[in-house]
Amino acid sequence: MIPEIVYEDDLLVVVDKPTLLLSVPGRGADKQDCVVSRLAQRFPMVREVHRLDWETSGLMLLARSLDAHRELSRQFREREVEKAYTAVVYGVLEQQSGEVALPLCADWPNRPRQMVDLQQGKPSLTRWRRLSITGGSSRVELCPITGRSHQLRVHMQALGHPILGDRLYAHAAAQTMAPRLLLHASRLAFTHPQSGDRISLESRVPF
Repeated sequence: MIPEIVYEDDLLVVVDKPTLLLSVPGRGADKQDCVVSRLAQRFPMVREVHRLDWETSGLMLLARSLDAHRELSRQFREREVEKAYTAVVYGVLEQQSGEVALPLCADWPNRPRQMVDLQQGKPSLTRWRRLSITGGSSRVELCPITGRSHQLRVHMQALGHPILGDRLYAHAAAQTMAPRLLLHASRLAFTHPQSGDRISLESRVPF
């Protein structure tokens, strides 16, 4: 089944990816089902512009032509795309907002895990804003300024507030507080590659 289409025209498509669906094909016959393969049934030339983790849900942008892919990829590379995620994290964030600027790199012996590495890591920046507090958890908006793999998950863990349901980075207490990773790509804004109009989209948070 094709994921819900949030926006569509001749050059691009934005879908609301469900949790537990790959963005692109993985290795092996059992990992071919993904957003790209499902959309290719309807849009034969479709190519991902960025990716969401398997467990992360929310807005994902794909291009329908090579020129559109090139321009949208440039916007991501030049940090012209605005992205915001909603998450629920372990514990109470005492400050209203802040940022995490810790360099990240692959934890090679424990792939696909990533880790903070002050010497070898690539510069990484996440801005966060507390939305509400419920019991022993905080709902936050996360804005990744850079786009490293697992950036939001590792940065929140490093802050001492892992995302609930995170099987890779959260401690046992935080893992058991949610049936899934509570991370959702809730807002996305970019410039249309042909018209030049600014397109801003939102997705309802399912948790």
